[in-house]
Amino acid sequence: MSNQRDLELYQRVLIHDQEALELLYDHYEKLLYSFAFRLTRNNTMAEEVVQDVFFKLWNIHAVYQEDKGKFSSWLLTIARNASMDLLSKHTKNQHTEFEDRDSLRDLSQSPEEYAESNEQKGLLHKAVERLKEDQQEIIKLFYFNGLSHEKIAQDTGLPLGTVKSRIRLALKHLKHLKHLKHLKNLNPVIR
Repeated sequence: MSNQRDLELYQRVLIHDQEALELLYDHYEKLLYSFAFRLTRNNTMAEEVVQDVFFKLWNIHAVYQEDKGKFSSWLLTIARNASMDLLSKHTKNQHTEFEDRDSLRDLSQSPEEYAESNEQKGLLHKAVERLKEDQQEIIKLFYFNGLSHEKIAQDTGLPLGTVKSRIRLALKHLKHLKHLKHLKNLNPVIR
């Protein structure tokens, strides 16, 4: 969807055109959900963030200014703020364990940079497909499904140490693969 089309739909939303809101929702729901999930690592929280973004849009709690950037970047900024608010509310007084996947998270990345990195996701999935099957399974459970080391061990019946070893080994192989010509743009995704 072009920024001009987004702007037209946004202006219709301002006068409470439900069809325009539905069109924007259909177009951006997956992007906002994946962005929020990346930040929160929680399905319910990510769904809540998406709902919050469109609630703010519908009730005009946030105002888009075309001269400040792309509409999609503005929506991602709202989603980022909603994610951070939700995380701070839910993680107050909770200890969050640092895990290997946290080293892949770059919260300093702007929403526009994140949106543009979707191309890299395709490359990452291709790289993961080149791993051994047991490593693919662990990486998909850990990074794409957001499961903890402990939950993967519980679900697969593998010892916790084996789960952690396979993740480390898979990351090592992915780091090697990123140097291949067609995968060299994975630097922001795989360090």
